[in-house]
Amino acid sequence: MEKDRIKQAYLDYVLRKGTPPVSVFKLTKKLGLPEQEFYRYYASFEVLDRELWADFGREAFDTASKEPVWAEYGAREKLLSFYYILLEVLKRNRSFALQALRRSLHRMPGLTPRVLDGLRQEFEEFAAKILQEGRQRGEVASRPLLENSYPRFFWQQLLFLLNFFAHDESVNFERTDAAVEKAVTLSFDLVGRNTLDSATDFVRFLIQSRR
Repeated sequence: MEKDRIKQAYLDYVLRKGTPPVSVFKLTKKLGLPEQEFYRYYASFEVLDRELWADFGREAFDTASKEPVWAEYGAREKLLSFYYILLEVLKRNRSFALQALRRSLHRMPGLTPRVLDGLRQEFEEFAAKILQEGRQRGEVASRPLLENSYPRFFWQQLLFLLNFFAHDESVNFERTDAAVEKAVTLSFDLVGRNTLDSATDFVRFLIQSRR
């Protein structure tokens, strides 16, 4: 399929050169295709970048969900598995991932760069699903006023980890692996039942007992 050829040729070019091709014309000429063939599928290299990032996320989702123990995992383990597999995907595509992240993440910290829009949408759907499972298992506390914002909270966590990865100079990104473990542990300490929940339950009990 020509779309897949174009996508792979573009990715290969960025991995080898560390920068996008100078023009669509030069990329399609190398493939022996007319320039308009590119525009049948993509309006620009930026649109292609967004699709590649969404592809990375889908590959991580698919690979993680096929693990033999996936069904036995709780929400925390599923998120960890996804993060670690996504990092392996990014390591295989290091030049593309790093140039995209370094170009976009530092501009508006905390805001999602457009290149990650597709990944964000699918990640938030994934996060909402595993958090719902976590509530059913008692792993995630039920907090009606807050829980709808949890997927966005976890997306901000992923943005932090991607930024950490982009600036990590340790061997094989070992510090990023450690950051993943610590970030996920902290986040599930926050969304799980904790001292605040116990205090709220106690106050509710005292109020009800005085009626």
